[in-house]
Amino acid sequence: GVFSLIGLAYAFKFLWSPALDRLDVPVLRKLGKRKQWIVTAQLLLGAILVILSMLNPVSSLGWFSLLAGIGAFASATQDVVIDAWRVDVADEVATIDILSTVYQMGYRIAALVGGALALFLAERTDWPTVYLTMGAVMLVVGFFGLFAPDADVVDMTETERADEHGLRKAGQLDPRVRGWALGAVAVLWGWALITVGVFMVRSLGSDPDTRPDSVQFISTMGPMVVVATVVIPALIAAWLVKMERSGSHLLTADRPAESAGGRLLDHGYRALILPLTDFVGRLGWALIIILGLVLTYRITDSIWGSFAYPFYLGELQYTKDEVAVASKFFGVGALMIGLAAGGYMLTTLGRMFTLTLGAILAAATNLLYADLARGGAVVQAVSDGSGFTWLVANLGGDERLAKLMMAIAGENIAVGIAGAAFVAYLSSIVARGYSAVQYALLSSLTLLVGTLGRGALGQMIEEQGYFQIFILTTLMGGVAVILCIVEWIRISRLGAKAGIDKTALKGV
Repeated sequence: GVFSLIGLAYAFKFLWSPALDRLDVPVLRKLGKRKQWIVTAQLLLGAILVILSMLNPVSSLGWFSLLAGIGAFASATQDVVIDAWRVDVADEVATIDILSTVYQMGYRIAALVGGALALFLAERTDWPTVYLTMGAVMLVVGFFGLFAPDADVVDMTETERADEHGLRKAGQLDPRVRGWALGAVAVLWGWALITVGVFMVRSLGSDPDTRPDSVQFISTMGPMVVVATVVIPALIAAWLVKMERSGSHLLTADRPAESAGGRLLDHGYRALILPLTDFVGRLGWALIIILGLVLTYRITDSIWGSFAYPFYLGELQYTKDEVAVASKFFGVGALMIGLAAGGYMLTTLGRMFTLTLGAILAAATNLLYADLARGGAVVQAVSDGSGFTWLVANLGGDERLAKLMMAIAGENIAVGIAGAAFVAYLSSIVARGYSAVQYALLSSLTLLVGTLGRGALGQMIEEQGYFQIFILTTLMGGVAVILCIVEWIRISRLGAKAGIDKTALKGV
């Protein structure tokens, strides 16, 4: 649970995503604006996996932790840049829909290779061989990435110097006010990164006696990190929006940026603050509901996902082959069914109905694992009664494997439905002009609470066992259900108001 804190790189990837648009990798700049970062991330990740295969985590835990953390950073960077790359290279032939579909297919294939194939290899060889193999695969992928196409990304330097967004024209906020706002957000994010970084380094030390209390950190510093990176920046954005609308601290005449510092301030403001002010300006107080929903919607599966293999292999004593078949091959198929079902319900039943149903199912399916933790009598009865146990037995399995497959199928179908609805919901609330930063921010926040809570969850598993944990995650999912209902009511009222307004306009 503590070691999974390297996943904080994914939770905070939005903080450095704007820099990937403006910084170049030395020597590799000629590859293209996006491809230089994609290739660098892939080659770095491959090299790290190869090195990890040669280290003993017990005797070299410090180096192992450091390299794993850098690898997570490279992987998160790859995610950000590939999302941007898909948009840049899309055209009439390779449309964004096709590229997104290919991306999803690649993601699922990667899940099979990094999951099922890794478990099969580990069962027949050892984990160092698995890491070496996966590292070699990433190095090959990174090499072929050198020959991938790259779009011509517009160099924004000259455009921004011309003040394309009008940040220094009459009627805009005074640069000094914008500078104070940008500085405040930068300090808050910097403090959060340093605080979490120090906690990660101390937690991953080789001496257990020197590790900080993860439960105490999560209960005290965890909420403060969320406040510093989300709540206060949102309040600052609301203050800026209020000043703009009230006419306070506005420029009375054009004042072009004449210094490098002024242009740097404009770059940072466009990258970090404008997406936030757009959110607040469009959504108002509803942003509180939306942020709460984003922070809690995927918590039921994200917070305990790191303990899945220890639960299957250690607690339930399944073999690696059995887990590979149930979790990866069969589980991925169930997930695809859930995604298809979610897509169908989105078009027939509506976005908010599907979103709320997904939250209910995602929370409720944690009870399947709670049942497994106590022997799985209920899951076994359902598997026997539905004929699923008979089917698995005729395909070479046994009733014990059927029980695991039944629980995983239930959860993955629920996650597929919830995932399809959640992506559609996030896409509906971001603005096209700021979609990259806003979507990166929201997707990062989706992982934040779950990632911060894993250390505490690991300690609770040691002290109380898995059954109590699954009851807890079910109750946590109930918070998301309540927020879905509140958001559903809000959107319904907006729709009704819009209908009344349209009727009034027709009458006029």
